[in-house]
Amino acid sequence: MPNLSLPQFFAVAILPLLFAITVHEVAHGWVAKLYGDPTAQRLGRLTLNPLKHIDPVGTILVPGLLLMLGGFIFGWAKPVPVTWENLRHPKRDMAIVAAAGPAANLLMAILWAIVAKVGYVLGPDSWAGIPMQYMGVFGIQINAVLMILNLIPLPPLDGGRVAVGLLPGPWAWQLSRIEPFGFFILLGLLATGVLSILISPPIHGFERLLTFLVGLQ
Repeated sequence: MPNLSLPQFFAVAILPLLFAITVHEVAHGWVAKLYGDPTAQRLGRLTLNPLKHIDPVGTILVPGLLLMLGGFIFGWAKPVPVTWENLRHPKRDMAIVAAAGPAANLLMAILWAIVAKVGYVLGPDSWAGIPMQYMGVFGIQINAVLMILNLIPLPPLDGGRVAVGLLPGPWAWQLSRIEPFGFFILLGLLATGVLSILISPPIHGFERLLTFLVGLQ
């Protein structure tokens, strides 16, 4: 969105961003509750109130700095707590709980594509047309980034936990041992540019496919 000033960008980006991180985390907690773990509900995390999910560093400081530096936007929210022992089938159910976050981002990307399409149909003569287009496009972009990023099979990312749930016991155990170092590995990939090389093609491919399907291309 090169034609927007920084204040204009924040105006159209704040709502899609808050929904992207909030619904992603609520999806984890809701599915965990469905499979027997009420921890997130007891801690008040099954809410769309973004204040319950925002991490001051990961949700505000780091993405804001990266945005001003013109780099790849990267951030995180406070993880929804899951007590895996409460799950009926812990190994399998934990993979399903982890997959719920990226699935929520997929659904939100589709919804924001529809918002962008409605804005396109309304056109520039409508007061809402252009803002809806910009907001919808950013909604597609941020949800595509969160979905693809979290599908990387690296614990503690969702994709890593899905992989742990799907792999045979010994392999799952070996992969789970990476989790304490996963965040630092991710930061290293980000700092060296490898992360962008890995996830940019599928992100752009998903965005092009979605905009084509709703008739924005």
